[in-house]
Parts: sequence; structure tokens; C-alpha cells
Amino acid sequence: MPKQGPIVKPIVKRYKKNPILTKQDVPYPVETVHNAGVVKYQNSYIMLFRSHLRNGRSIIGMAESNDGYFFTVRPKAFLKPASEGIFAEYEEFGLEDPRITPLDDSYLITYSAYSRHGVRIALAKTKDFQHIERIAFITQADNRNVVIFPQKFAEGYVRLDRPHTEISPWSIWISYSPDLVHWGNSKVLIKPLPYHWDEMKIGPGAPPIKTEYGWLNIFHGVFKTMAGSVYRLGVALHQLDDPAKIIGVSDEWILQPDDLWEVVGYVNNVVFTCGAVPEDDGTVKIYWGGADTVMCVGTTNIKDLVDMCMKKSRPPL
Repeated sequence: MPKQGPIVKPIVKRYKKNPILTKQDVPYPVETVHNAGVVKYQNSYIMLFRSHLRNGRSIIGMAESNDGYFFTVRPKAFLKPASEGIFAEYEEFGLEDPRITPLDDSYLITYSAYSRHGVRIALAKTKDFQHIERIAFITQADNRNVVIFPQKFAEGYVRLDRPHTEISPWSIWISYSPDLVHWGNSKVLIKPLPYHWDEMKIGPGAPPIKTEYGWLNIFHGVFKTMAGSVYRLGVALHQLDDPAKIIGVSDEWILQPDDLWEVVGYVNNVVFTCGAVPEDDGTVKIYWGGADTVMCVGTTNIKDLVDMCMKKSRPPL
């Protein structure tokens, strides 16, 4: 018999009871549950998830958990398109892909707002996940995947985003703001590499995680195949005092579609993250949408992700 090669442990260990949330868990009619922002709040895990309605447009629901694995969905949606004013005009086609950043005494929520004018990012905030205040639209069309760093720097507030352009393939940019509303001084940080797992486009995933080694940026990358696009997750490390400086970008992905509910669904071959929660034991829970249909979770060691950025790095640009 041929010798069996060494067993390579996965970087991200999938939870054995994935998927952790499906449309059957939602007490109102939806067709999908995916692309959720997740954060800890008062010793509980809060998940804000995207769902397709039967008209094809999306809303944002909310679920809560004591352990980060078993979630209970609230009886009503957390956020729907506004019904009046400027937000109604730019949210009429739905709300997608929320990210949650704890900052000062509030939780900032960025989400993609779709309308006949294109997609742009809206900023909202909450203190208790009971009441939510819409603040402003913080991008023009077309821009997606905005994640805000959970602290203020010498240059002001900082975010990563992904403008929609084919001139320079979809890349991760950095921008600065004095007040969270007006943003500028933008520049590109990380670009896709030709014939690489992320060669088609990349974009920020979970809000950056502060570690002693730098800011961990868990992002998504897309590779185009003859059978369609494949969405995977990668990781980069940014300097603590200046996140515009890249310490390293892992040459290898950390997660790809493998389980059936990641390979087959509303959009096949997708793992897509909008949230990750660091734990006191040095691990991090990464949450991802599988095939734009269900929510999944897995764990990994923060130090392992840091090592990938430092020891298996590729050029950021």
C-alpha cells in the first residue's frame, strides 16, 4: 500500500455542528441567513445577519448567544430599509453585509445600502442593540465592505474599504476621518495578485482585531474558475500605530468552501466573513456565510494567523 502523507491540520477548525444558523431558525419569512457581523456585548454574542426576502431584497436580523455557537433569533428584524427621508431613497433595494465595531461607548454598524443609484455604505450606531440611530452615508457609489478600526488614531478614525473599479482590480484601501462622517486621504493598501487565489478581487471582511503583534485583517479573496468564482478568506497584519503600514499578507488562504453548505447554495462556493470575535485564551471565533445561504463558525489561534502573515507573506501590492 502507498504511504499516507502527513495530515495537515486546517488553520481554521470548523465547528462540528455547522451551520449554526439557517432560515429555519428565523421566526419570520426569509430565504437565507448569511454574512453576519458578530460582537460581544455584556457577556453575550450579538449577531446581525443578512437575509434575503422572497422579493430578492435583503434585511438585517439579530440573534443572541451565550456561547457563540447556539444563537436565538429575535422575533422581528433588527434593521429594514428606511421608509422616509434620504435613507429611504438610498436603501430602497435592501440592506446587506453588516459589520460591527465597538468604539467609545457605542457600537458602530456599517452596512451596504442598495438602490437604483447603486451601492453605498451607511453608518449607524447603537448602545444597547435595542435602539439604532442612522448617522450618515459615508461613501458614494460604488463602494462596499467598509470596516472601521475600533480606536481613534493620531490621524483620526480609520477604516478599510473596497471601491468598485475595474481599472485597478477590486482592492483594499484605507481612509481617514475626523468625525466618522467625512472621509478622505485615501490610498490603496493591498491588491489582488495575478493567478493567485485572490486574483479577481479582495475586500475587508471582519473589523480589524488588535493584537500585540499588529492589527489582524481577515479579508475575502475571489478566484475565477471555469465553473464560476470561488470566495476564500485570507489574513493580513497591519502596524499598530499606523495601520497604513503592512507587516505582512499571508500568501495562503485560511479558509475555503469545503462543506456542502459552503459549496452549494444561493451562491455556490462561498465563505464570506463580516465578523470575528477574539477570546481571552488567544483564539478567535471567525463567523462566515456559507454559499450566501447559512451561517457557520470556526476557531483558530491568533498567533497562527500572525505567523502566516510574517512567515508566509506575499507582496501587498
